[in-house]
Amino acid sequence: MTKTLAPLSPDRLYVTCDPADFPFKTTAELPDVPLVFDQQRAMEALRLGIGMSDSGFNVFVLGPTGIGKLTAVQDVVSAHARDRPVPADWCYMHNFQDPVKPKALKLPAGRGLKLSRDMDHLIEELRTAIPAAFEGEGYRTRVEELEQEAKHREAEAIESLRQKARERDVALLETPTGFAFAPLTHDKQVMSPEVFHQLPPETQKRIEETVEDLQQRLQKLLRQFPRWRKEAREKLRRLNREIAQYAIGPLIEEVKQHHADLEAVPAHLEAIEQDIVDHVDDFLSQPASPIPLPFMASKAEERIKHYRINLLVDHSDHDGAPVVHEELPNHANLIGRVDYHAFMGTLMTDFGMIKPGALHKANGGYLILDARKVLLQPHAWDTLKRTLQAGEIKIESLEKTLSLMSTVTLEPEPIPLDVRVVLTGDRLLYYLLNALDPEFQDLFKIPADFEEDLPRGPETHQLYARVLATLARKENLLPLDRDAVIRLVEQGARELEDAFKVTTHLRTFTDLIREADYRARKASREVVTRADIQAVIDARIYRGDRLYSRAKEMIERGVLLIDTQGRRVGQLNGLAVTSPGDFSFGRPTRITATTRLGDGKVIDIEREAELGGSIHSKGMMILSNFLASRYARVQPLSMAASVVFEQSYGPVEGDSASLAELCALLSSLADLPLGQHLAVTGSVNQLGQVQPIGGVNEKIEGFFDVCQRKGLTGDQGVIVPVANVQNLMLHRDVVAAAEEDKFHVYAVETVDEALELLLDTPAGERGEDGDFPADTINGRVERQLRHFAELRRRFGGRDQEDKAS
Repeated sequence: MTKTLAPLSPDRLYVTCDPADFPFKTTAELPDVPLVFDQQRAMEALRLGIGMSDSGFNVFVLGPTGIGKLTAVQDVVSAHARDRPVPADWCYMHNFQDPVKPKALKLPAGRGLKLSRDMDHLIEELRTAIPAAFEGEGYRTRVEELEQEAKHREAEAIESLRQKARERDVALLETPTGFAFAPLTHDKQVMSPEVFHQLPPETQKRIEETVEDLQQRLQKLLRQFPRWRKEAREKLRRLNREIAQYAIGPLIEEVKQHHADLEAVPAHLEAIEQDIVDHVDDFLSQPASPIPLPFMASKAEERIKHYRINLLVDHSDHDGAPVVHEELPNHANLIGRVDYHAFMGTLMTDFGMIKPGALHKANGGYLILDARKVLLQPHAWDTLKRTLQAGEIKIESLEKTLSLMSTVTLEPEPIPLDVRVVLTGDRLLYYLLNALDPEFQDLFKIPADFEEDLPRGPETHQLYARVLATLARKENLLPLDRDAVIRLVEQGARELEDAFKVTTHLRTFTDLIREADYRARKASREVVTRADIQAVIDARIYRGDRLYSRAKEMIERGVLLIDTQGRRVGQLNGLAVTSPGDFSFGRPTRITATTRLGDGKVIDIEREAELGGSIHSKGMMILSNFLASRYARVQPLSMAASVVFEQSYGPVEGDSASLAELCALLSSLADLPLGQHLAVTGSVNQLGQVQPIGGVNEKIEGFFDVCQRKGLTGDQGVIVPVANVQNLMLHRDVVAAAEEDKFHVYAVETVDEALELLLDTPAGERGEDGDFPADTINGRVERQLRHFAELRRRFGGRDQEDKAS
């Protein structure tokens, strides 16, 4: 029996931490640190991006989710923002010249709130000052004078006409329907119709002509009355404006003085004053509506709305530049919106219903967005790019942008934009945007790439302990003892699948510590122990391994055919990894190969059945070319072969089984039985070198569990690539079995090393004559292939003779 390789020692199956790297009893002794591991490359890029003043140097923070990107960004950006000046406040004001286009007003930080309060106070003063001014005795006296003057003017005109009529023996009479003329008798009495008709015709005609002349004068006079009344109303309006200006002037002047240093504010106050004067009638008492409608505001209240200030962005309580993290970055939440309210079946709005977006709030500071969330919101990505390119925030509804609404709405004046945007996302998203969006590089010039691992060592271990201590305190969790921290570090290496590195995925540890804290509190302990951490890890495996348990049961009952003892020609245990949800497990699968005389084609049954993926097909092609290059350099490869994953009814992908497939083929060609006590995983190249694969821990554990269920014999084990030894962080039961010499893990570099372990026969090397030794694996394979080639030539010659005859 030939075994050129010894199994790996147990200490190489699980790399433990040195307790000396953790000089504390519990994490309560450790100081707080930022909740982010050492990310020098990413931090330098992030600081450069947020420090640059050029508009295109926005930052894309890329890396896997859960490693603390957002926490790091918020800490760095917040620290930088504290040293920057507080940006200006922004308000919107009513535009008295064009109400559809509200004006934007920029104010020094904190002045926006003061102006808004001053305007609210002014409005309250106006509500009382204006009516009070018009209810005074002086105003009523002047109004009565104007009314009496108007009435006296009309009465004088009528009386003058009446006197002229009497001089001509005609009376001017007032009737319920107006004025009328009637002739007078000699004693100045109104002449009755009977007396009038008894007069001579000449007299009647003269009286009629006189009455007609007077009637024309009366009509001319009556036509002057509307003009006189209009003049009276204009006098009343001038009086009202004079009274209003007298009432509001001091109030508005006081606000002007408070904000005299702001050029736009006095001008706006003058426009308000002029508007009140021009529409003073709206502030006077209005006749009651015959049908009271409580939801209808008075004209004065509607007018007063125009005088308020819509404080869009207030920085009165800020100490530095704003840092905004928008959780729902849709179109409206980015650039703001104009709200509406329903009024009698109609949608109404005004400048006071303009709402700010995240870009308004972050203007002059920093805006943090999740790139994936931005891209998932309709047109949000285009809106963000367009706003950054334009350098101004223009509030426009998405319906109008898409030409889906023709209703007239507000068009607020755009606000200049000065913001640094920090996007967070995974690497694939960054690379896709970089490749597919030509504008992306112009706007996001700085990538900050976060590492997902750190090298294990004393410094990293101590940093890990401090981060875990800070995390526990932040989450109000119990402190962890030293062994619990050690177990978490070792689990971090297992999660990363690298014995010499540890993951920086904070989310995994946060959830794990929370669950361990729950168990420790339930047991009335004051610290979280290693046993609590291990119990959580075991519980997570138990919660997710239903399918895994079912697969092991089916193997144990013989439903899935897996041998763990004996020998078979062309049959071998391969290893596969399945990942249902967030739980991964490995299980053995039988691989069989058959060989016969043929034309050199290796049939991949998975590919022929359209179950094999492209990477698996590539592995099979490499395998075929290895056979040809090693054994058929000077002769045709006169072999036909087929390889299949037995009892596989789903897609097969990856090349991690190519070593096992090659060993099965060579076993069939050499007619040597493969040991079923070993399982094999590994990729192979055209030179016969074994390459690393993924999921090595799960694959080893999967075969171990099957062997344990069927009974450990002491010679069972798994063959893995040498390059995967550094990935080994196996479960403690596998390590314990290796320590007791009941289970073994072998690491191979070449196909020949794997063959010697599986076939208990030397692989053999070519001698000086160019041939492999006859009693070796390679010699038997080459001899069989030469036999196939000879048979093929013989059959080919016979076919030629048959054709000639």
